[in-house]
Amino acid sequence: MRRGLFTCLTGAVLALMGAVPAAAGITVYEEGDKKLEIGGRIQIQYLNFETDGDPDGDVEFDEIFFRRLRLYIAGTVTRDWYAKIQFDFGKAEDNNEVAVKDAYIQYLGLARHKITIGNSKTPFSREYLTSSKRQQLIERSFGGDHDFGSPDRNMGVRLEGQQFDKKLGYMVSAGAEDHDPAVNRMDFDTPVNRDSDYNQGWLAAARVDWHPLGYVALDQGDFHSDSWRFNLSLAAYTWMNDDDNNTYTDANGVTTVEGKVEGKVDLDSAHGVELSAGVRGHGFSADVEYQKITGDIVDDTFTGGLYRNGTTDLDIFAVEAGYMLPNNHLELVAGWDSLDADNYDDAWTRIKAGVNWFWNKHKAKTQISYRKSDNYLGQAGVDADAITVQMQFVF
Repeated sequence: MRRGLFTCLTGAVLALMGAVPAAAGITVYEEGDKKLEIGGRIQIQYLNFETDGDPDGDVEFDEIFFRRLRLYIAGTVTRDWYAKIQFDFGKAEDNNEVAVKDAYIQYLGLARHKITIGNSKTPFSREYLTSSKRQQLIERSFGGDHDFGSPDRNMGVRLEGQQFDKKLGYMVSAGAEDHDPAVNRMDFDTPVNRDSDYNQGWLAAARVDWHPLGYVALDQGDFHSDSWRFNLSLAAYTWMNDDDNNTYTDANGVTTVEGKVEGKVDLDSAHGVELSAGVRGHGFSADVEYQKITGDIVDDTFTGGLYRNGTTDLDIFAVEAGYMLPNNHLELVAGWDSLDADNYDDAWTRIKAGVNWFWNKHKAKTQISYRKSDNYLGQAGVDADAITVQMQFVF
């Protein structure tokens, strides 16, 4: 890469920042059943990105920015009720100075179950449900990226429970979910952070997790646990447009001129299925995920981006793994993922490799990764390279 020296210097500066210890959440008040907690997440990222072979012109840039800058406040006033509000100031853009993330009320009074009401994660995609602060590779795979058919948080109700000493877990969710119109993405977003042209709709999802040898957390990276464990997961979702806000479709069901010029299309429905597995033990951590997602836009004559004749099937496969060296400070990680769509020339594939240095496990760590893309955005012969350095601090 042409800016390798700057990358190295940035990595060294961010690594020095990681020498500060961190705690997870700070209890500022506690009396009986009343408790107030604050916490946050800072992810400072340097990105160097370039494409090669793009017929529309190659892109090259580098930048340093807050990937996530989150604060939350959570608490209880009675034994069975809990609430959390989380904001992300790293998403500031134009007039949108803050993004709402978690914002929910939970009822904990049911044995082995909890009910969540508000803005919370949809139970689909192992990679998405794994917190960004506990990822092995800096950015999520295609399977956890809500730009490519994996739902984001939804505004609704979620029920989750566990049975058989946590060996069987399940989640069901239903609520409002928006779609950000784009021909190159199937981008789902929470309606809490809605833009004026978002398609509005309703989503339902369900998930089952099986842990034969005992419960396996979604957290990636194994700090040398003394036994092998694995789990298998099956999940599905369906999303339907309520037809309240189809900005880029005219009265005849055809994409408007504005939509064609801006690369915007209105999504009519989407459905997805996930099969995934995770393995943890003795310093080794690996996840495998397959998704099949079908999307139909309102205009069944439109071809462009992901869509051919108004429809697309997204085939997504991802695998990533890491090994923690015996001192529990240095982890070597690698991954591969693939995304194919009906209108792609060829499948978009990515090879990823990196190292993670843990100052205080996931509370304070420095990550460096390299990602090479072939057939970037499904364009045959177009390649892309990205070097990313990230410092994380969680309190």
